[in-house]
Amino acid sequence: QMQLAESGGGLVQAGGSLRLSCAASGRTIREYTMGWFRQIPGKERESVAAIGWTGRATDYSDSVKGRFTISRDNTKNTADLQMNSLKPEDTAVYYCAAMGSGGRWDYWGQGTQVTVSS
Repeated sequence: QMQLAESGGGLVQAGGSLRLSCAASGRTIREYTMGWFRQIPGKERESVAAIGWTGRATDYSDSVKGRFTISRDNTKNTADLQMNSLKPEDTAVYYCAAMGSGGRWDYWGQGTQVTVSS
């Protein structure tokens, strides 16, 4: 089993930055694709960014492309999301997840709240 714990959320003004961190325990993330998702109450969870095993392959939703950067450190067992130029519409609970070789997001964190004020 893998446990994921997000940190770094908070309240920030529009145009500001936050860095979210996801710390994994129980298993190494080395063979997992890592992803960040977000969810607004009453809406479906949406994918924000993902990064492959080696860190070379990344993918972003159109809404965050050019503003957010996902990274990982397999030696520290962490995956981070740097969020710049934040907008009020980025307000959501952000979740970290890990995808194994089966192609499913097997493990999820509890989430961290990000609130962007206008």
